Amino acid sequence: MPGFDEQLTLKSQRLVLRPFGPRDAAQVRAIIAGGAEFLPPGAPGHPSMIDQWLAHGVHELRRSGQGIHLAMVADGVIVGAISLFKTLWGAGSTEIGYGVHPAHRGRGYATEAVRALTSWALREGRLRRVELRANLDNAASIRVAEKAGFTREGLLRGGGYANDGPHDLVVFGLLAGDPPMPYTGFHTGLRLESERLLLRPFAAADAADVYAAIDGDPEIGRWMPWAAGYTLERSRQWCTRYAHLEVATGVQFALQPRRGGRLVGSVGVHRADWERGDAEIGYWISPWARRRGYATEATRAVSEHLFERGFHRVHMVIAEGNLASQAVARKAGFTREGVMRRALPVPGGMTDAVLFSLLRGE
Repeated sequence: MPGFDEQLTLKSQRLVLRPFGPRDAAQVRAIIAGGAEFLPPGAPGHPSMIDQWLAHGVHELRRSGQGIHLAMVADGVIVGAISLFKTLWGAGSTEIGYGVHPAHRGRGYATEAVRALTSWALREGRLRRVELRANLDNAASIRVAEKAGFTREGLLRGGGYANDGPHDLVVFGLLAGDPPMPYTGFHTGLRLESERLLLRPFAAADAADVYAAIDGDPEIGRWMPWAAGYTLERSRQWCTRYAHLEVATGVQFALQPRRGGRLVGSVGVHRADWERGDAEIGYWISPWARRRGYATEATRAVSEHLFERGFHRVHMVIAEGNLASQAVARKAGFTREGVMRRALPVPGGMTDAVLFSLLRGE
């Protein structure tokens, strides 16, 4: 009978999916002590049983040939667990389930892990169908299934049971040969690279540089209404919270020189329309990093990433008087389309804006 490799290890953009083992004892002990419930079924409820479970219990499913439990690891930290179970090798089908540590939810780990393990099952695993079931009232799990490309197939009335009683289950399926569906969202940990820049998420350590770049700078203050009265506390909130909120329709990057040095600015995607395949790009550059081509380089890097993700059009909306930013758009290959009347807020009111666009393949 076919089975699962005891050393099965998969890598995705941010995660490593690997078997649990004795090296995980300290982390599992902390997870259990903290009361987080996301480990695979059969996980011990008492610390005294952890070593036995890691050495034997967590591997019983694999030994039976019916599935496998894998740790979901990000930067060495167990952030969740994911499993294949009810595997029928003759029929070529299996079911997938997962759990994410409460402290690491909302970052897209579940979708990323489900995509990786499903891809393995339908390719290297030579299975033809992966099924995912979610409680009808669990909107988050339903969204994970949709983002991972599964098709909603039907409803099992009272098909699930939990401590609070029966639950209706939504059944999702993904078949080998199904066309890939675009992932409609951005990873919060998304990183890009260009020739001289690392485009990465903002961090608390960036707050001082962001504040220094914006506070009192006449160029940023001329075009950015949010820059008025900027404080170090606002900078901290931006770097640790607000820059990480828009993962469905946008994403923000801090621009860091690959060879080290101060923050050189920011570039972001705004109002990404996944259905239409169109997104807007905006940026600002720190005063100490201007006239070095960083804005053009960052704009190109983000545009290329969007085209790789399936977008066919990227645009920029630039104040009519902002000639420097218009020059950046042209250098990045964008085409001027026209003037949008009173379309852009600036300090003191609204201004006409020039619309630039770049199409995939240009």
